[in-house]
Amino acid sequence: MADITRRLGWRHLRGAPTAHIRHHRSGRLAHDGPGLSFWYRSLSAALSEIPVDDRELAMTFHARTSDFQDVAVQATVTYRVSDPAIAAARLDFSIDPDTGVWRGAPLEQLSTLLTETAQQHALDVLARTTLASALVDGVAAVRERVASGLAAEPRLPATGIEIVAVRVVALRPEPEVERALRTPAREQIQQEADRATYERRAVAVERERAIAENELASQIELARREEQLVEQRGTNARREAEERAAADAVKAGAEAARTVRLTEAEAERTVKLAEAEAARSVKLAQAEAARQVKLAEAEARAAREVGAARAEAQAAWLRVHAEVDAATLHALTGSRLAENLPRIESVTVSPDVLTGLLSRLGGGDRA
Repeated sequence: MADITRRLGWRHLRGAPTAHIRHHRSGRLAHDGPGLSFWYRSLSAALSEIPVDDRELAMTFHARTSDFQDVAVQATVTYRVSDPAIAAARLDFSIDPDTGVWRGAPLEQLSTLLTETAQQHALDVLARTTLASALVDGVAAVRERVASGLAAEPRLPATGIEIVAVRVVALRPEPEVERALRTPAREQIQQEADRATYERRAVAVERERAIAENELASQIELARREEQLVEQRGTNARREAEERAAADAVKAGAEAARTVRLTEAEAERTVKLAEAEAARSVKLAQAEAARQVKLAEAEARAAREVGAARAEAQAAWLRVHAEVDAATLHALTGSRLAENLPRIESVTVSPDVLTGLLSRLGGGDRA
């Protein structure tokens, strides 16, 4: 859309490089070309804006094949306005001088023209093609037929329209038919997938079997080597037992010989010790006997001397007591008696006792 600016009673239009502007003033062409910029009066100006850039027209329509199956065609047509003067004369590209907005809908008219023309050629091709062929080769056939048909359509050059390219995006059957058509392919794909799964499982089973066989062979080899190891260990154990027995026999013989030698030496030493002990005991016994004899003689001599001394002392004691008077003996007897009696703190002697005592003492003297 053109950019229009208002200044008092004048209008200024500034067009885009991709828009062809045609300005008629009082029935005469004043400006003609793309990307123009000029002043004009809105009351005396007739303006047309024709886009000259490439435009994409997406279209979707339904067609029927030769086996009476509906298909949906998705296509895109690229076109441009090659002759803006003819296009402005055949279609209403006029714009409002105050706002720059198209008064009509020229692009919609072009879309309808191109869509119906392309649809006519596509229907002509698909009506003579089966659904299976259309789904396989229909895209290329429809594209070629639509492109050739639009290029040969006389109304388009007469309208100033040039076709740049035609693309057919897809041909789609109805959903039920598409599901039905997909079923065999899906079944085949599923079968291929199942076959691949089975083959993979078979390969896995074969590999597992090979692994199991390898493991079994490894176990058998391990068992065989273990048997050899057990046999070798038994042989080593027997050999070690034999060597140990031989060593023990040698050791026992040596120990027995050493024990015999030690026993003989010990017996000889014991005999010598017994002989020495016997000789020492004899000597000790003789010495002890001599000592006992000497001791007995000394004791007898001492006993005789002691007896003689005691007899002499007794005789002397008797001689002394024979020479002492009776009163002294009585006094000595009392003192000896007093030494052997318990301690007496005080003694009370009555006259009767004293008289009797003195009488006994006197009678003893007389006796």
